Amino acid sequence: MKIAMANDHAGTNMKFEIKKQLEEMGHEVVDFGTYDNNPADLPDYVYPAALAVAKGECDRGIFVDGVGYGSAMIANKINGIYAAVCQDTLCAALSRQHNDANVLCLGAKIIGTLISTEIVKTWMTTDAFTAEKYVNRVKKVKDINDRHCVPVK
Repeated sequence: MKIAMANDHAGTNMKFEIKKQLEEMGHEVVDFGTYDNNPADLPDYVYPAALAVAKGECDRGIFVDGVGYGSAMIANKINGIYAAVCQDTLCAALSRQHNDANVLCLGAKIIGTLISTEIVKTWMTTDAFTAEKYVNRVKKVKDINDRHCVPVK
C-alpha cells in the first residue's frame, strides 16, 4: 500500500519511527514533511498529503501532530477523506471496521512511540466490516460528503 505521511514539528520524531515501521511492513511511504523539529504550520503539510489520498495517489494517510485533532480537522475538510484520531488500538480497529477511515491522525504529545506503533499496526491490518449495517452506515457518511464537499481535481 502507498501511505501519505505528514506532520508538524511536534510529530517529526514519531513520524520517522512510523515511517520506518511502515516500510518494514512492505508499504511505500510518501513523506510530505516536515522533516525537522523547527516550528512548522500543520496545514502546509497535511493539506497536500490529504489531497494525495483523496485523488487516489496514495491509498491511506497517517498524520502526526501534537494532539492529532489539528490534522484531523484539516484532512476532514477534503472530499473523500475520513480521518480519525486514535489514541489506542481499540479506536484504531473500530475506525477501520465501523467507519472505513482512510486517514489515521496521531498526537505525539499524547501517546508515546511504542503505543503509536501498535496503533499503526492495528490500523494498517484491520479491514472494514462488510456486514450490511456497516456498509450502509459508511455509505450514508459518503453520501453526506458528496452532497456537501467539492470534488477534488
